[in-house]
Amino acid sequence: MSEPTHRKLILGSTSPYRRELLARLRLPFAIAAPEVDESPQALETPQQLACRLAMAKARAVAAQFPACVVIGADQVADLDGQALGKPGNHARAVTQLQLMRGKTVIFQTAVAVVCLETGFAQMDLAQVKVKFRQLTDAEIEAYLQAETPYDCAGSAKSEGLGIALLEAIDNDDPTALVGLPLIRTCRMIEAAGIRLL
Repeated sequence: MSEPTHRKLILGSTSPYRRELLARLRLPFAIAAPEVDESPQALETPQQLACRLAMAKARAVAAQFPACVVIGADQVADLDGQALGKPGNHARAVTQLQLMRGKTVIFQTAVAVVCLETGFAQMDLAQVKVKFRQLTDAEIEAYLQAETPYDCAGSAKSEGLGIALLEAIDNDDPTALVGLPLIRTCRMIEAAGIRLL
Protein backbone atom coordinates (compact mmCIF):
# COMPACT_ATOMS: atom_id res chain seq x y z
CA MET A 1 0.00 0.00 0.00
CA SER A 2 1.26 3.47 -0.83
CA GLU A 3 2.04 6.00 1.89
CA PRO A 4 -1.09 7.68 3.28
CA THR A 5 -1.66 11.14 1.88
CA HIS A 6 -3.30 14.23 3.31
CA ARG A 7 -6.28 14.22 1.02
CA LYS A 8 -9.38 16.03 2.20
CA LEU A 9 -12.27 13.82 3.31
CA ILE A 10 -15.82 14.69 2.27
CA LEU A 11 -19.05 13.11 3.44
CA GLY A 12 -21.42 13.15 0.49
CA SER A 13 -24.53 13.32 2.65
CA THR A 14 -26.59 15.87 4.52
CA SER A 15 -27.79 13.25 7.02
CA PRO A 16 -27.19 14.40 10.60
CA TYR A 17 -26.96 10.73 11.64
CA ARG A 18 -24.13 9.98 9.22
CA ARG A 19 -22.36 13.19 10.20
CA GLU A 20 -22.46 12.19 13.88
CA LEU A 21 -21.16 8.71 13.09
CA LEU A 22 -18.26 9.93 10.93
CA ALA A 23 -17.31 12.45 13.61
CA ARG A 24 -16.52 9.49 15.90
CA LEU A 25 -13.37 8.88 13.84
CA ARG A 26 -12.02 12.32 14.87
CA LEU A 27 -10.93 13.11 11.33
CA PRO A 28 -11.51 16.52 9.76
CA PHE A 29 -14.15 16.29 7.05
CA ALA A 30 -16.38 18.51 4.98
CA ILE A 31 -19.99 17.89 3.96
CA ALA A 32 -21.43 18.17 0.47
CA ALA A 33 -24.96 17.41 -0.68
CA PRO A 34 -25.09 14.88 -3.52
CA GLU A 35 -27.54 15.79 -6.27
CA VAL A 36 -28.84 12.32 -7.06
CA ASP A 37 -32.27 11.06 -8.10
CA GLU A 38 -33.11 8.42 -5.48
CA SER A 39 -36.03 6.87 -7.37
CA PRO A 40 -35.84 3.08 -7.62
CA GLN A 41 -35.35 1.58 -11.06
CA ALA A 42 -37.63 -1.09 -12.52
CA LEU A 43 -37.04 -4.56 -11.02
CA GLU A 44 -34.29 -3.21 -8.73
CA THR A 45 -33.97 -5.05 -5.42
CA PRO A 46 -33.58 -3.08 -2.17
CA GLN A 47 -29.96 -4.29 -1.99
CA GLN A 48 -29.23 -3.14 -5.55
CA LEU A 49 -30.93 0.20 -4.88
CA ALA A 50 -28.84 0.92 -1.77
CA CYS A 51 -25.60 -0.03 -3.55
CA ARG A 52 -26.37 1.99 -6.68
CA LEU A 53 -27.33 5.11 -4.71
CA ALA A 54 -24.31 4.95 -2.37
CA MET A 55 -21.95 4.87 -5.36
CA ALA A 56 -23.95 7.49 -7.28
CA LYS A 57 -23.79 9.87 -4.30
CA ALA A 58 -20.05 9.38 -3.86
CA ARG A 59 -19.39 9.90 -7.58
CA ALA A 60 -21.65 12.96 -7.78
CA VAL A 61 -19.71 14.75 -5.04
CA ALA A 62 -16.33 13.44 -6.27
CA ALA A 63 -17.06 15.02 -9.67
CA GLN A 64 -17.02 18.42 -7.90
CA PHE A 65 -13.96 17.60 -5.75
CA PRO A 66 -11.81 15.15 -7.76
CA ALA A 67 -8.77 15.38 -5.46
CA CYS A 68 -10.79 14.51 -2.34
CA VAL A 69 -11.79 11.19 -0.82
CA VAL A 70 -15.59 11.12 -0.84
CA ILE A 71 -17.92 8.89 1.17
CA GLY A 72 -21.42 8.14 -0.14
CA ALA A 73 -23.99 6.03 1.67
CA ASP A 74 -27.56 4.87 1.36
CA GLN A 75 -29.94 2.75 3.41
CA VAL A 76 -33.05 0.90 2.31
CA ALA A 77 -35.33 -1.12 4.57
CA ASP A 78 -36.00 -4.46 2.87
CA LEU A 79 -39.28 -6.12 3.81
CA ASP A 80 -39.55 -9.42 1.93
CA GLY A 81 -37.92 -7.82 -1.13
CA GLN A 82 -40.03 -4.64 -0.94
CA ALA A 83 -38.03 -1.42 -0.51
CA LEU A 84 -39.17 0.85 2.28
CA GLY A 85 -37.47 4.24 2.13
CA LYS A 86 -37.88 7.36 4.26
CA PRO A 87 -41.59 7.78 5.03
CA GLY A 88 -41.54 11.58 4.80
CA ASN A 89 -44.76 12.01 6.76
CA HIS A 90 -46.84 10.59 9.61
CA ALA A 91 -49.32 8.58 7.56
CA ARG A 92 -46.61 6.74 5.61
CA ALA A 93 -44.65 6.09 8.82
CA VAL A 94 -47.74 4.49 10.40
CA THR A 95 -48.18 2.29 7.31
CA GLN A 96 -44.51 1.22 7.33
CA LEU A 97 -44.52 0.29 11.02
CA GLN A 98 -47.81 -1.61 10.63
CA LEU A 99 -46.30 -3.58 7.74
CA MET A 100 -43.14 -4.40 9.75
CA ARG A 101 -44.67 -5.39 13.09
CA GLY A 102 -43.86 -8.96 14.03
CA LYS A 103 -41.58 -9.32 11.02
CA THR A 104 -37.86 -9.39 10.28
CA VAL A 105 -36.67 -6.52 8.11
CA ILE A 106 -33.21 -6.35 6.52
CA PHE A 107 -31.74 -2.87 6.55
CA GLN A 108 -29.48 -2.73 3.48
CA THR A 109 -26.81 -0.11 4.25
CA ALA A 110 -24.33 0.55 1.47
CA VAL A 111 -21.22 2.73 1.64
CA ALA A 112 -18.97 3.81 -1.22
CA VAL A 113 -15.62 5.61 -1.15
CA VAL A 114 -14.34 7.37 -4.27
CA CYS A 115 -11.32 9.50 -5.22
CA LEU A 116 -11.40 10.42 -8.90
CA GLU A 117 -7.84 11.74 -9.00
CA THR A 118 -6.36 8.40 -7.94
CA GLY A 119 -9.03 6.25 -9.60
CA PHE A 120 -10.01 4.76 -6.22
CA ALA A 121 -13.55 3.40 -5.95
CA GLN A 122 -14.81 0.80 -3.48
CA MET A 123 -18.25 -0.12 -2.25
CA ASP A 124 -19.49 -2.43 0.47
CA LEU A 125 -22.83 -3.45 1.92
CA ALA A 126 -23.79 -4.09 5.53
CA GLN A 127 -26.97 -6.06 6.10
CA VAL A 128 -28.72 -5.71 9.43
CA LYS A 129 -31.54 -8.09 10.31
CA VAL A 130 -34.05 -6.42 12.61
CA LYS A 131 -36.98 -8.26 14.23
CA PHE A 132 -39.82 -5.90 15.09
CA ARG A 133 -42.09 -6.52 18.06
CA GLN A 134 -45.78 -7.24 17.48
CA LEU A 135 -46.68 -3.58 17.95
CA THR A 136 -50.19 -2.31 18.59
CA ASP A 137 -51.54 0.68 16.68
CA ALA A 138 -51.45 2.67 19.94
CA GLU A 139 -47.75 1.84 20.46
CA ILE A 140 -46.94 2.88 16.89
CA GLU A 141 -48.79 6.16 17.37
CA ALA A 142 -47.10 6.85 20.71
CA TYR A 143 -43.69 6.22 19.20
CA LEU A 144 -44.26 8.45 16.19
CA GLN A 145 -45.58 11.28 18.36
CA ALA A 146 -42.47 11.01 20.56
CA GLU A 147 -39.76 10.74 17.91
CA THR A 148 -41.13 11.75 14.45
CA PRO A 149 -38.61 9.60 12.50
CA TYR A 150 -39.91 10.67 9.09
CA ASP A 151 -36.38 11.06 7.67
CA CYS A 152 -35.34 7.48 8.56
CA ALA A 153 -35.66 4.45 6.31
CA GLY A 154 -38.20 2.16 7.94
CA SER A 155 -39.55 4.86 10.30
CA ALA A 156 -37.47 3.84 13.33
CA LYS A 157 -34.45 5.36 15.07
CA SER A 158 -32.73 2.44 16.80
CA GLU A 159 -30.31 4.85 18.50
CA GLY A 160 -33.28 6.54 20.21
CA LEU A 161 -36.71 5.44 21.44
CA GLY A 162 -37.04 3.28 18.32
CA ILE A 163 -35.10 0.56 20.14
CA ALA A 164 -38.36 -0.09 22.05
CA LEU A 165 -39.97 -1.24 18.78
CA LEU A 166 -37.47 -4.04 18.31
CA GLU A 167 -37.15 -7.61 19.51
CA ALA A 168 -33.67 -8.36 18.13
CA ILE A 169 -30.87 -6.96 15.97
CA ASP A 170 -28.43 -9.22 14.10
CA ASN A 171 -25.42 -7.59 12.41
CA ASP A 172 -21.63 -7.36 12.33
CA ASP A 173 -21.36 -3.57 12.74
CA PRO A 174 -23.51 -1.72 15.30
CA THR A 175 -23.22 1.56 13.38
CA ALA A 176 -24.70 0.14 10.17
CA LEU A 177 -28.30 0.37 11.35
CA VAL A 178 -27.89 4.09 12.08
CA GLY A 179 -26.83 4.68 8.47
CA LEU A 180 -23.05 4.49 8.06
CA PRO A 181 -21.23 1.17 8.69
CA LEU A 182 -18.07 2.56 10.26
CA ILE A 183 -16.06 -0.67 10.27
CA ARG A 184 -16.36 -0.90 6.48
CA THR A 185 -15.93 2.86 6.10
CA CYS A 186 -12.68 2.80 8.10
CA ARG A 187 -11.29 0.00 5.96
CA MET A 188 -12.11 1.79 2.71
CA ILE A 189 -10.94 5.30 3.59
CA GLU A 190 -7.69 3.84 4.86
CA ALA A 191 -7.27 1.98 1.55
CA ALA A 192 -7.94 5.32 -0.17
CA GLY A 193 -4.96 6.82 1.65
CA ILE A 194 -6.37 8.46 4.77
CA ARG A 195 -4.59 7.54 8.00
CA LEU A 196 -6.95 6.70 10.85
CA LEU A 197 -4.60 6.21 13.79
